[in-house]
Amino acid sequence: MRRWRRRLAAMPLAVAAVVLGTMLGAGVAGAESNGGVRVMPLGDSITEGTQVPGGYRIGLWQRLAAARYTVDLVGSQYNGPGNLGDHDHEGHPGWRIDQIDANITNWLRTHNPRTVLLHIGTNDVLQNYNLSTAPQRLSTLIDHITTTTPNAEVFVATVIPLSNTGQEAAARTFNAAIPGIVQSKVNGGKRVHLVDMHSKLTTADLIDGIHPTAGGYDKMAAAWYTALQSVPGSVGQSGTPTPTPTSLPISAIRGAGSGRCLDVTGVSQTNGTQVQIWDCNGQTNQQWTLTSTGELRVYGGKCLDVFGAGTADGTQVQIWDCNGQSNQKWRFNSDGSITAVGANKCLDVPNYSTANGVKLQVWSCSGAANQRWTRV
Repeated sequence: MRRWRRRLAAMPLAVAAVVLGTMLGAGVAGAESNGGVRVMPLGDSITEGTQVPGGYRIGLWQRLAAARYTVDLVGSQYNGPGNLGDHDHEGHPGWRIDQIDANITNWLRTHNPRTVLLHIGTNDVLQNYNLSTAPQRLSTLIDHITTTTPNAEVFVATVIPLSNTGQEAAARTFNAAIPGIVQSKVNGGKRVHLVDMHSKLTTADLIDGIHPTAGGYDKMAAAWYTALQSVPGSVGQSGTPTPTPTSLPISAIRGAGSGRCLDVTGVSQTNGTQVQIWDCNGQTNQQWTLTSTGELRVYGGKCLDVFGAGTADGTQVQIWDCNGQSNQKWRFNSDGSITAVGANKCLDVPNYSTANGVKLQVWSCSGAANQRWTRV
């Protein structure tokens, strides 16, 4: 946060004043370091803000400031306009995953962030750099982050779209591996969270086929902000009360085709326990609360969860600690189906089964009876 002060110290006072005014705008310098929660924006030119200096950090900072969060953006790099109240970051144009990884330990030791916002992999695609092993490089980078700063919340984003058809296909292949990587870290007790950034932008939001327009960067800012709000403590406490999500009454959820209820196997409260259909009995493992944020909660703090944030037909459905991620968001539709928002698939009883104990999955929505449910 104080790197600009060191630069100015070496300049004549008059020159320093001109430079400071150009970099920050009048009266902004005092906002640079406010002693708040340290957040490190980490990645390549999209973090740096190529084409729109400051990039998503502008909209993110403004949202955080408006909600009265006290946040200190940190990193060895510095840029952005005056309306970006904090200009530090760790965005490196042209850098790949391995190049970030080669420096990450030193950066983390220097800045000791409480929260890391990681968007990386675009240059691996653009440079066609050993793409088959890019997911493993990302996994290793995350391991280095969580080992160096074990108490940090690490938000890992899928990379945004690319206009070139071949490169976009490669980006999608890379992105498809990220939910599993994140889930493996979560399963290991790490504070790692998935941010589905790719779906938030389209190629219409790109200024040059690679980097976002100002509007595209603001969409990224909104996605980061939502993710941060879903993890308590990642940006401290807001200066204004956060509304408590409202909930619909607790109820059972009965399958139209089977006549049986959505049930947590064995009345278990263990993360990863699959859900099934079972004779409706009114027990706590069949009592579900739909919150205003789209969660289906059971036992109060467990959520209906798509394993590994998967999107493939047949991905199992389980319970997991509620974390606000998209694989725990559900939408009740007018035809009785229940859509897994992150996967865009429907809650499904395999093979139209009606037997007790059949484990549930997500599957392409068909409108069939094995995908229709009622709250009872």
